[in-house]
Amino acid sequence: MKKSISVLVLSALVLTSCGSMRESRLNPFNWFGRSTAQPVVTEGEVNPLIPRRRVSIFRDNQPEAYNGSLVGEVTELLIERRPGGAIIRATAITDRQGPFELRLVKVDAESDADTLTYDFRALQIPGPRGSDLSRTYTAALWLTDQDLFGIREIRVKSRRTVRTSRR
Repeated sequence: MKKSISVLVLSALVLTSCGSMRESRLNPFNWFGRSTAQPVVTEGEVNPLIPRRRVSIFRDNQPEAYNGSLVGEVTELLIERRPGGAIIRATAITDRQGPFELRLVKVDAESDADTLTYDFRALQIPGPRGSDLSRTYTAALWLTDQDLFGIREIRVKSRRTVRTSRR
């Protein structure tokens, strides 16, 4: 009995001393100190995560054109307000399974000062048809408040349907 009480008292003393060890140099969590923030000095606007394109005589430096085709039908269009802008999220059912690189591509010819029009496009290859659930895909696009200034209507087109959302 005396042994268990002495162990209990000793463990209580050790645990209460942990509070004073928090700021001590004996605590391994304090060995490196606190972090500090410093601005990064760069030459222009360079994103280190995007590799630089090399100049080559075999490659044209023009951006590649997107060759996606319109998907079958748009089933849902959501505009989710976020601080600094909005996310346009469209869900579509494609004609075949397995499309890739789905994008909402702005149609400048049909857009004006108060309407934005986007095509829901995807790179598609011939494949099995499958169920509607296996052919349902979603694409999203971020627009800033400056992009949305004065916009009253957003349309997303597909091959067979057009979804519209108005303010």
